[in-house]
Amino acid sequence: MSAVRTTSRLGTIKSLTPRPLLNMADVSTRAFGLGTVANRPGPDFLIIGTKRGGTTSLFNYLMQHPGILGTFPRIRSRKSTNFFFADHPASPYWHRSHFHTEGYRRLLETRLGYRPLGFEASPYYIWDPRVAPIAAKLYPELKAIVLLRDPVRRAWSHYQERVQNGVEPLSFTQALQVEDQRLSNEVDRMMANATYHSTAHDWYSYRTRGEYLAQIVNWRRHFPPEQLLILRSESLYTNTQAVMDDTCAFLDIPSYELPHTTVFNATWRTREEMPPSDMSVLSRHFSSHKKLLEEYLKMEFQWS
Repeated sequence: MSAVRTTSRLGTIKSLTPRPLLNMADVSTRAFGLGTVANRPGPDFLIIGTKRGGTTSLFNYLMQHPGILGTFPRIRSRKSTNFFFADHPASPYWHRSHFHTEGYRRLLETRLGYRPLGFEASPYYIWDPRVAPIAAKLYPELKAIVLLRDPVRRAWSHYQERVQNGVEPLSFTQALQVEDQRLSNEVDRMMANATYHSTAHDWYSYRTRGEYLAQIVNWRRHFPPEQLLILRSESLYTNTQAVMDDTCAFLDIPSYELPHTTVFNATWRTREEMPPSDMSVLSRHFSSHKKLLEEYLKMEFQWS
């Protein structure tokens, strides 16, 4: 059975299973995972962002690969453990309980001819400056993948999602005008308190979250450049297989021809366009940021 059919079938089973049974299954599998944690390595790699940049799509494309396991149990198709979230205190043992055992990997390696990989994905991991040093301390050999999207369009998509979720009462113009006020001192509070999760920093960082350079520099401060892959979000959708090939090469596993390249988590693509005045303001703001980013990464980005 192909990887995509298996993933689809598991997703169907999960959607048809009553919530109480899923909760019971989660408790039992987590207990089993913790009981066998000595035989469970942590993740081989992470997809760390950016938000509204294609993280969900890349996660689903990689889950079609026969040599990529995701998290344990596979039937949950769990994108993220949220382990690195400040307000989600858990031990490294709990985190490792979410990844497949060495025994299972060796069994699969015999069939595949190469070691299968485990991973998780969260666009918040690049945005919270506390995540990189924790990840480096626990998993120094970890690889990380970043998708960078046109920050103007990313900001608009982020705003639309917040409106859809019922947590943004302001217009986009108003939200941009008060963003600095909303985020004032939030990073300082985060750095001073390891358990403080800033909702404002997460939800309302429409413009600031598109200032990518500082976020990448932070990860490179803790991981060597060869352990960080930078991808263009636009390329993920216009040339999906090529991006998949580049990703597999980075992960040092054979490439895999995708059975399909459906776009995931794109519910807002059909909504109204960004107000032209806001587009103009953001384009001017990001012009210098784009130049510095290109110089630092030695990459070109065809952004507005």
